[in-house]
Amino acid sequence: MRRVRYESAGGPLFLEEAPVPEPGPGELLVRCEAVGVTLPVVRKVTEATEPIPLGGELAGEVVAVGDGVTRFRTGDRVTGLCFGHGYADFALLHEAMASPVPDGARAVEAVALVRSGLVALGALEAARPRRGEAVLVTAAASGVGHLAVQLARVRGAARVVGAVSGPAKADFVRSLGADEVIVYGDGGWGEPVDCVLDAVGGELLTPAIAALAPGGRLVAYSSGGGTIQAYDLLVGARSVIGFQLARIAREKPELYERWRQELWRLFGQGLLRPRVHAEFALEDAAKAHEAIESRANLGKVVLRP
Repeated sequence: MRRVRYESAGGPLFLEEAPVPEPGPGELLVRCEAVGVTLPVVRKVTEATEPIPLGGELAGEVVAVGDGVTRFRTGDRVTGLCFGHGYADFALLHEAMASPVPDGARAVEAVALVRSGLVALGALEAARPRRGEAVLVTAAASGVGHLAVQLARVRGAARVVGAVSGPAKADFVRSLGADEVIVYGDGGWGEPVDCVLDAVGGELLTPAIAALAPGGRLVAYSSGGGTIQAYDLLVGARSVIGFQLARIAREKPELYERWRQELWRLFGQGLLRPRVHAEFALEDAAKAHEAIESRANLGKVVLRP
């Protein structure tokens, strides 16, 4: 089979031949139909001191199962998180991290919805928004952000604000249901909001905290780091909450499954629509990474083995 790998920090990415893996206990062997490209994986390529397997979200058909697998059989269509080599023709998924793909859903929709949707829904849940409050989403045109905008609207936010890196993304974010769109470099971020879902971090944390109304909550789920001044929280009794999906999957599998079911329910009702910015062939993985690094994407970037 083919898989994408790299040998030193920063790449380059290259395609190599490798043996098809065999599923171990509790594992599924999946023929990959779509593989999601995420900013955390892109950052690992550029920042990790040693090469790591390119994993993440994928969707495809189960072609073999390991001992002890009870929920799936060969021929099932699944999506889920792969912690090994996922940029490949075949990949291994642990049964606990796999979810059935409903009839009528395309692989690219499934891979765009589940992991990114789980992050968006989990971050929104962590913010504890009340119906009628205002929600601001940074990186609102990203794979996670564009779903967070839709979910905030579905959950009853009175005002949804999308924050983006440039004005060219404004129409796209408004089409998702945002009432307002701001650009990071603008002088002000408009009227205060009750919740900020932040996927950017870094220098953006300061204006994001400043955008909160008294008692407001910022949920940080970015791998971009950043520093927050305690005084900025004391003024107005603001809060910052960290969210990590892996912790939910590991420690609260029943909640993880409930969120997955809610995402598919909203998708089936037409209330949540993942948008795919571009589909790249497996051999063009470097171009897919460039699309993410340049922050040019409107929605999800996907590889098609």
